[in-house]
Amino acid sequence: MRRPRGAPGSRAPRPTEEATYAGPGEPWSPSPNSMLRVLLSAQASSARLSGLLLIPPVQSCCLGPGKWGDWPSGGSPHAGPVQGLQRLLEQARSPGELLRWLGQNPTKVRAHHYPVALRRLGQLLGSRPWPPPVEQVTLQDLSQLIIRNCPSFDIHTIHVCLHLAVLLGFPSDGPLVCALEQERRFRLPRKPAPPLQPVLPGGQRLEAALSCPHFLRHPRQQLIRSLAEARPEELTPHVMVLLAQHLARHRLREPQLLEAIAHFLVVQEAQLNSKVVQKLVLPFGRLNYLPLEQQFMPCLERILAREAGVAPLATVNILMSLCQLRCLPFRALHFVFSPGFINHISGTPHALIVRRYLSLLDTAVELELPGYQGPRLPRRQQVPIFPQPLTTDRARCKYSHKDIVAEGLRQLLGEEKYRQDLTVPPGYCTDFLLCVSSNGAVLPVRTQDPFLPYPPRSCPQGQAALNPTTRDPTQRVVLMLRERWHFCRDGRVLLGSRALRERHLGLMGYQLLPLPFEELESQRGLPQLKSYLRQKLQALGLRWGPEGG
Repeated sequence: MRRPRGAPGSRAPRPTEEATYAGPGEPWSPSPNSMLRVLLSAQASSARLSGLLLIPPVQSCCLGPGKWGDWPSGGSPHAGPVQGLQRLLEQARSPGELLRWLGQNPTKVRAHHYPVALRRLGQLLGSRPWPPPVEQVTLQDLSQLIIRNCPSFDIHTIHVCLHLAVLLGFPSDGPLVCALEQERRFRLPRKPAPPLQPVLPGGQRLEAALSCPHFLRHPRQQLIRSLAEARPEELTPHVMVLLAQHLARHRLREPQLLEAIAHFLVVQEAQLNSKVVQKLVLPFGRLNYLPLEQQFMPCLERILAREAGVAPLATVNILMSLCQLRCLPFRALHFVFSPGFINHISGTPHALIVRRYLSLLDTAVELELPGYQGPRLPRRQQVPIFPQPLTTDRARCKYSHKDIVAEGLRQLLGEEKYRQDLTVPPGYCTDFLLCVSSNGAVLPVRTQDPFLPYPPRSCPQGQAALNPTTRDPTQRVVLMLRERWHFCRDGRVLLGSRALRERHLGLMGYQLLPLPFEELESQRGLPQLKSYLRQKLQALGLRWGPEGG
């Protein structure tokens, strides 16, 4: 249907007219012409208001009867009282006339007429610079009409009326906006009520807490409460294994929880086999925590003596955890280094991993147990312990400081004066290794043997064999990156595997220079990092460049 020329509301805004929004939520003044003051303030021109009320979202909702589905049955666009009332509203010459058309024709008024009336109201108030005063009662009556009929509006009509009411300056806490907003919320799809959670026993509650998505925010409080509420018979091996694995996986060094696991292990010693014990002991070695439970070590020694021949891999796993705690029992070492045990594991699928662990245990015996007189791992059975960077370092390489530290050392020392990711006997991977002369000069690595002999000779820590050229003792300095994930979650205690590596490298004669993550993270850019590395190296008495040889 073509709109008659000159019909109200048919003019499109000119390019020079502003199409901006007026500020919604202006306060409602008790004076009679408060709406006019809001809409005809010094900042709100008639062009602004006309453009405001002709914006596409409102216009598309209010123009044209075909969008509302209100044609009389069998009628036409030119017939019917419903369409006639819409034209009367669009051509109303005053707010009072708008109110009369709506109030005097209750049987002809449809939901879409109210957005038309609100839009026409805005045009009337903004089309003339000084329209006659509008009584507040007229606006209040129009508001009451909309409030009374809005329960029959569909969601689209409610959105349009709410939008127009705000643009017209009806207060956000007034009755009209509140009623429309309430109807809008009422029509939103309701969320189904969460199912009632069954009351679980203490053990099952602990198991549920371990799988809770919010567990990591407050792990200690949830687990301690669940442990306290559980009866002794509810703390099954399965539940305690879940707890131990969770603590180890997330590096949670919680003494109360670890002591609870140690106490459970001691109390349930007779019912536990080595395959369960290896999982219960895992967090103690990984988190570098020796429990206060006095029967912890005697209990493990008895379990190892009873189960060593039944599950070889579980036996070695338990000893690995104890190795990180520096608590290796001699009797168990005698058994795993015996020819019978070594021959037994040679044909098994896990032979390589067991030999690697036995090689580490043999290194620990060499470096940390000078009083041990029992059998050792034969040299032909030994393999490199950790020939590559550890799995966690490879998985988090993009978060590591290794690349920027390497660039800092390259610019500071030169590429020929350090080695990166060098594996030294018996199989420990170093981050950065420097060779230093007795007077502190950093030497080119290619002219030196970067490895210290293993087993180590009797010489002061930090020194090795004499340099064959200068006859001066040469030190090997290892820069150790201590990344955030090398620590327990509290950030103060090194994980057991990291502490073991640093301990063994020091005992073999390497001089260690730790680079903690807190210090590395505080350096802003490569220039600051180079200054930081220079201070660290100079604190050890190291020299380089022309003056350092």
